[in-house]
Amino acid sequence: MRAYIQNFCRDEDGAVTVDWVVLTAAIVGMGVIVVTTVARGALDHSSGLNSHLANADVTTSY
Repeated sequence: MRAYIQNFCRDEDGAVTVDWVVLTAAIVGMGVIVVTTVARGALDHSSGLNSHLANADVTTSY
């Protein structure tokens, strides 16, 4: 039993897994921030374009 506990304490496989989970969570979090920022900018741009096109005069005859 003592050998099992010593082996368990020296095993670092779990630490590597925790590192990968933290790195993956950081990447996903940064992705969410980027998508939110880009989506907000695209929405603002499309609103401005919509108002510009709504106020434009369109000639239908030549």
